[in-house]
Amino acid sequence: MLRKADEWKDYSCIDAGSGEKLEQWKGIVLRRPDPQAIWPADYTGGLWKKADAVYHRSNRGGGSWEYKKQLPESWTVDYKNLTFKVSPTGFKHTGLFPEQAANWDWMSGLIQKYPDEEFRILNLFAYTGGATMACSAAGAAEVVHVDASKGMVQWAKENRDLCGLSERRIRFIVDDCLKFVEREKRRGRTYHGILMDPPSYGRGPDGEMWKFEKEITVLIQACMEILDEKALFFLINSYTTGFSSIVLENMMKTMIMPDHPDGKIETGELALPLERRDLLLPCGIYGRWERL
Repeated sequence: MLRKADEWKDYSCIDAGSGEKLEQWKGIVLRRPDPQAIWPADYTGGLWKKADAVYHRSNRGGGSWEYKKQLPESWTVDYKNLTFKVSPTGFKHTGLFPEQAANWDWMSGLIQKYPDEEFRILNLFAYTGGATMACSAAGAAEVVHVDASKGMVQWAKENRDLCGLSERRIRFIVDDCLKFVEREKRRGRTYHGILMDPPSYGRGPDGEMWKFEKEITVLIQACMEILDEKALFFLINSYTTGFSSIVLENMMKTMIMPDHPDGKIETGELALPLERRDLLLPCGIYGRWERL
């Protein structure tokens, strides 16, 4: 299945190709690398040259922004009823993955489908909290937001306030995701919805090593121990190259369906439509289980 994040007003992917993408973030145009965009770029018309900032990779690793004009350190973009802080970072990100709006809408729709139920949601590798805010705004009774980066968790708290959710029950945890899940099992806590967006490689706050292909099955198994018997959804998102969505489908069939047969699975790719050409920019794979 292909899911397109095509309901943005404040964001658009103008064009992509030759290893880069050109994006508009509420009137500010950024040009930055994208390893999936290997088809030829269309440089006719000079639009690519009009970017307000360009990210250049360094041969020594990392990179830096070249600013064509003075930009604010950060600004905000809206998605439906949500507001997020955007800021160009030294590692090329902006603090938001706009393709994830397709998953935000799916989770929000499921939560709103059962207004009389109180759902506890766990967001692992939660970054700056796009999904956290979507679930909370949709009416989740509690959202627990876990990320190993203190800076990203602070950014998520700013997004909570921008979204007007400061009175909602959102818990922010700086921790290794697997360790947190194992502690929740010992505490006897369960969640009706669990979502994760694990990196290909990473480190926890105490130097814990994470490698997707080695650790993902261990984490899913641990999550099954805290997925409530009245579960609503389970979501895995991945940007790890070389893995097919069939891998996620097989994991869900073998690891989730045996204990939760009263649901359905959907797997596929997320994509952003290109504004300037009739093409899609692939943006990772997803696997969804949802209650029937």
